[in-house]
Amino acid sequence: MEKQLKAQIVEELTGKFKESGYFYIMDAGGLTVEQTNGFRRKCFEGGVEYKVYKNTLIQKALENAEIPTDELSAALKGFSGVMFTNEEQASVPAKIVKEFRTKHDKPILKAACIGPDVFIGDENLSPLSSLKSKAELIGEVIGLLQSPAKNVISALTSGGNKLSGILQTLSERAE
Repeated sequence: MEKQLKAQIVEELTGKFKESGYFYIMDAGGLTVEQTNGFRRKCFEGGVEYKVYKNTLIQKALENAEIPTDELSAALKGFSGVMFTNEEQASVPAKIVKEFRTKHDKPILKAACIGPDVFIGDENLSPLSSLKSKAELIGEVIGLLQSPAKNVISALTSGGNKLSGILQTLSERAE
């Protein structure tokens, strides 16, 4: 590969790492061409970008993007593909991989960077697939905050009917 082309790829990767901040490094080595194309198709359908790069280019791009590479360096061995996503879809790549692995042995999660957090190893695939998006978390918090108010209003409404019935009965007795 020419030096100029390598520099261009590193520059492109650096931009993606800076822009996204959410990426997965996968090992899809050993998949057939048909399986690889199927995996790429699933990624495309899920709105996730997947590309294979040389480890040295990934390492340089991570350094240029000022992403701590101490933990990630260990994952950059052998075949490496990078899945890029965003904050709203942080768990989508893990879900795609999990679904794909119901029929195939690979790809294997080498590392994932979800914002400031780094996850190393395939054992993190299940927890990453259960991550909730920012919108889902906000919805849950709003639901939790509304719940006590709804309970109070419900109690007052149902209690109001009982109370008026009791008052009416007492007033009829007094007469």
